[in-house]
Amino acid sequence: MSSSAAALAWRRTLRDALLRGSAWRGAAPARYASTASASGAAAEAAAAAAAAPKKVPPPPRKGRLLTGAMIALAIGGGAYVSTADEGKFCGWLFKSTELVNPLFALLDAEFAHSLAVKAAAHGFVPREKRPDPPVLGLEVWGRKFANPIGLAAGFDKNAEAVEGLLGMGFGFVEVGSVTPLPQEGNPKPRIFRLKEHGAVINRCGFNSEGIVVVAKRLGAQHGKRKMEETSSSTPPSTSDIKQGGKAGPGILGVNLGKNKTSEDAAADYVQGVHTLSQYADYLVINISSPNTPGLRKLQGRKQLKDLVKKVQAARDEMQWAEDGPPPLLVKIAPDLSKQDLEDIAAVALALRLDGLIISNTTVSRPPPADKDPLAQKTGGLSGKLLFDLSTNILREMYMLTRGKIPLIGCGGVSSGEDAYKKIRSGATLVQLYTALAYGGPALIPRIKAELAECLERDGFKSVQEAVGADFR
Repeated sequence: MSSSAAALAWRRTLRDALLRGSAWRGAAPARYASTASASGAAAEAAAAAAAAPKKVPPPPRKGRLLTGAMIALAIGGGAYVSTADEGKFCGWLFKSTELVNPLFALLDAEFAHSLAVKAAAHGFVPREKRPDPPVLGLEVWGRKFANPIGLAAGFDKNAEAVEGLLGMGFGFVEVGSVTPLPQEGNPKPRIFRLKEHGAVINRCGFNSEGIVVVAKRLGAQHGKRKMEETSSSTPPSTSDIKQGGKAGPGILGVNLGKNKTSEDAAADYVQGVHTLSQYADYLVINISSPNTPGLRKLQGRKQLKDLVKKVQAARDEMQWAEDGPPPLLVKIAPDLSKQDLEDIAAVALALRLDGLIISNTTVSRPPPADKDPLAQKTGGLSGKLLFDLSTNILREMYMLTRGKIPLIGCGGVSSGEDAYKKIRSGATLVQLYTALAYGGPALIPRIKAELAECLERDGFKSVQEAVGADFR
């Protein structure tokens, strides 16, 4: 991006922000419009009122803060862009989000989440233009990941913002959980911030627009990318390892769930495979959410074995191109006994499962969150307090599977050092979510830089060299 092109982009951003502000100020809510009565006096009064200038209430204070911050960033960016190269400008963009992100904390948790998804969907997030440190690149399932840091399922439940999220610099993004039929999920409020502890309790319950809507979105994105590849003048790679994935330069995972009222869980997952697997670089069977009644029972040895067999069969019976079917993973809970973990490991090895995600949220309340008044809320806890519990389960599973199955470490990651500990404990890839809600987009390049420093500090030339290092 040249300086002139960047400056033009900022002028457009400023213009759009100002236009939105004008529209906001000029549109009066319907409740302030006058209505005429049948009497003559009332009619005259209504006419006079209509002729007089309407009193428009000011926009909400929180809205003014967000709009003002956007305009300030646009003006500041426009002033900065003429003196900065692309790398510095990109770094400034990510750094500037630290000014905006605290404003989201003023909003209702679920509304803030929806606003963040919309922002990513419409390009109102920074786009990473700088290459990742070479030490972070790795190959998993025959595909190259630019870095091992991914966004966990739950943020973009309906695949609205895949391109924007991958553009922020994640190595992979997982959408979902997606259910066969649309469902509202559990009653609101259902997301609670434990700000002091960097944690969140949610009991969303697989709120989803359903596989048909998600399939349409992913299909449109897939078609757009194919058209861009066809029109590109860059010759295709001759490498046997696929560069990027089906959603663009990053890898796309699709997390599948079951409907709350469904009596046949396997049929729900099979339906998800048939509809969405063609758009996925990997698939996830989510059987560990604590917010869908009876779901975690599917982690039992017999139930899991029967379920995985049916889903694998559904995937394998479909027609696939040379790169073959997408890998199939299972996401498990952190609240499992030693016997539960042994059973899951045995099934994973016997059926040659492609991977496990460790872990989902916890129904426990690790201290000191157990003293927080919000700790009594029903739901799964995520964030920093989940780190130790989920990492211990990760270590157990790495030993039980003898390092033969790729593991994705998820739970409590908020720094590069956290990601590094997950990798040394057996994770090939790492996911985060709650830390992004608290830290905003600026967290992504910071975690990648810190992880690269950790690897180089300890003499590792790649992520893959460090996987399971604590056991050697």
